[in-house]
Parts: sequence; C-alpha cells; structure tokens
Amino acid sequence: MKELLEAEPALVNAANDWGGGDWETALGAAAHMGHRDIALFLLERGARIDLFAASMLGQLETVQAILSADPDSRRFPGPHGISLIAHAEAGGKEAAPVRDYLKSLE
Repeated sequence: MKELLEAEPALVNAANDWGGGDWETALGAAAHMGHRDIALFLLERGARIDLFAASMLGQLETVQAILSADPDSRRFPGPHGISLIAHAEAGGKEAAPVRDYLKSLE
C-alpha cells in the first residue's frame, strides 16, 4: 500500500463501488477491520476522515460533533453494511469511549 501511494498519491481517497451503493475507500476498509496503523497512515497522507473511521480510532469529540449535527447518521450503514458501533468495537480499547457513547444512545 505504501509503495502504491508513493507512485499514485491521489489514490489515498479513491473509492471502490462494490455495487448497490456499497462504496469503500482504503480508510473505510482499515476502519471496519480495526487497522488503526493503516488508518493513521492514510490520514497522514491526506485521506478524508469520516464518521466510521473516527469511531474506530476512538475520536469521541469528532463522533459527538457529527452526531450532534446529524443524529440519524448513527443508524446509517458503513461499507458492506457494517454498523457504526461495529466500527467502534473494531477499534478495541482505544475506541472504548466511542463504543460506550454509541451504546448510551441506543
């Protein structure tokens, strides 16, 4: 991935359409798989943060700000239909405050 981004930096925000409106970026893939190191690398290279990646990374203030502006977005599915709370759970202990916050909203 690092070599690919060195050769083609614009790929950092490329998205794949898996069909049926299921779009996924490299950051989205890292987020639902819980790959914090990859997500941080992509963000350092200019990837655009989204609610799902912020949840996996444990960025509680970011998640709270987005949900304050758009409360219904907590119900929207991420790539492959994976829920927001599943992204927070994939983040492990670093994302526990986000997971707990999301559970408090249920």
